[in-house]
Amino acid sequence: MAHSTAKNLSLQGIGASPGIAVGKAYLFEREDVDVIEKRFIRPEEIGAEINRFKQAVKKAQEHLREIIRDVPEEYRDHVYILDSHMMLLKDKMIYDGTIEQIRRKNLNAERALKVAVDKVKAIFRKMPEGYFRDRGSDIVHASKLILENLLGTGPSKISDIDKRVIIVAHDLSPAETTQIQLEKVKAFVTDRGSHTSHTGIMARSLAIPAVLGLADATQLIQTDDLMIVDGSAGTVIVNPNEQTLTQYHDRKERLEEHQAKVTRTSHLPAETTDGHRLTVTANIELLEEVVAVMDHGGDGIGLYRTEFLYLNRPALPSEQDLFDNYRDLAEIMGARQVTIRTLDIGGDKFAASVPWGEEMNPALGLRAIRFCLQSPEIFKAQLRAILRAAYFGNIRIMFPMISQVEEIIQAKQMLREAAASLDKAGLPFEGDIQIGAMIEVPSAVFMADVLAKEVDFFSIGTNDLIQYSLAIDRVNKHVAQLYQPLHPAVLRMIHRVVQAAKTAKIQVALCGEMAGDLINVPVLLGLELDAISMNPISIPGVKNLVRALSFEESKQLVHAALKQATTSGVLELIQEAYGKSFETAPFFQASGE
Repeated sequence: MAHSTAKNLSLQGIGASPGIAVGKAYLFEREDVDVIEKRFIRPEEIGAEINRFKQAVKKAQEHLREIIRDVPEEYRDHVYILDSHMMLLKDKMIYDGTIEQIRRKNLNAERALKVAVDKVKAIFRKMPEGYFRDRGSDIVHASKLILENLLGTGPSKISDIDKRVIIVAHDLSPAETTQIQLEKVKAFVTDRGSHTSHTGIMARSLAIPAVLGLADATQLIQTDDLMIVDGSAGTVIVNPNEQTLTQYHDRKERLEEHQAKVTRTSHLPAETTDGHRLTVTANIELLEEVVAVMDHGGDGIGLYRTEFLYLNRPALPSEQDLFDNYRDLAEIMGARQVTIRTLDIGGDKFAASVPWGEEMNPALGLRAIRFCLQSPEIFKAQLRAILRAAYFGNIRIMFPMISQVEEIIQAKQMLREAAASLDKAGLPFEGDIQIGAMIEVPSAVFMADVLAKEVDFFSIGTNDLIQYSLAIDRVNKHVAQLYQPLHPAVLRMIHRVVQAAKTAKIQVALCGEMAGDLINVPVLLGLELDAISMNPISIPGVKNLVRALSFEESKQLVHAALKQATTSGVLELIQEAYGKSFETAPFFQASGE
């Protein structure tokens, strides 16, 4: 093993969960199950080999059932992830695919499983959005449970750790993460994973600092190495010197003080020093995250991503499944507004029951509203569920990736048809629901004045807007540094959309990652958005900063920023005007996920 004895070795990964931890490393190593022997079996052994595979699946199900049964209280909110892994164990493409490989190619069960899993992984890798690409890791985690049984290695136990440590692992599955005892584990770092992986989501909700996607941490770090984990900046420092240790201890103290102060006031409105109020809401993808929205002082839900119910399952969710989920959400949120985004996904990205052709370039293909308009049965089931749930709470509906006005007109027509069918069936529903368009492609920016006449609100999705406008894939490490939320072109586009909304007297919100990064807040405030929506964990810090700003001064800043030619020019203006405000926020960093 290559091991660095270098002092102060700094590694850079993805900050998946904020906070600072200092402690000793614990290398959590599992058997290397990537190297799998290929054996050919005789025809008379095929039946026995299929049975061996079925037994391994059964054992994996029993193991997961045990974990679900014994999940500690703090992980209860995440049982749905383990339930989805339970479904994956019997996923058609994996289960039937493995049996088919044994039967048709006379392969041993281990190798057959690997072939089936690799096929599914390839599908997920082609998905346009990082969140869906990360669901591929769920398939790997679930299949590993089967593989460990086939190889006879058995699952490694995180619950066996009996001292205060920082876990260093190649990857952690959600099943393993639920076995972390919070009093024993200060933080964790992994070679794999990303901001949107389930392990990252769990780390954030448990408030454990985590840095993922480090590539070679397990090669460079050994058990008992002293290390610092900075989950805000995505930095890991191995064997720090005295000066670095002192610096981070101070930073940790300031961060914890600041977080305590900010959380105490998170329920207060985000009102500027000159009396302007900004609505600060949350982006969520799971019903279980509502608790975090309330705890962090969210004014509502600005974006509910509805894709999760369609993923990792053999068949599509029924209208009733969707309705139950949306109704629960509306009832928990009470008077607070909930914005439900309709399905933003392409055909081969979810239920195995939907047959779909390969796409050369999925990011520019049949996805989001395009897919829904071509799949009226899937779309109408969701529209009916939303209309029915809206009867029980403050729900509005939002259509993603609108690129032309015809799409809004068609979507509204289908919404009317869904309402008419509910009326005919005598089911209660909300007939007067607010309709919104997501502005995520340049054509929608330039047609915003026309689109504004068709909807009640806009929501600017900057993750995609930046990607499509600057022609940058933000998960491509070769160009990721060019993904700049404060690029003058991006600011001009947001400004243009806000102006169109104001002229039409409709509301305009922004719900991309850029909303949760403190350095962008003065600009977003000055752009005169009505609302900004972000990861729940970012809400207290953003609200706290807004309360320290002047609305009039922010507008002047934007006036100057719109004349800048470069991103660095915009950053200098912000630093000049607000450097001091950021110094009081010790965890501040200009990131952009």
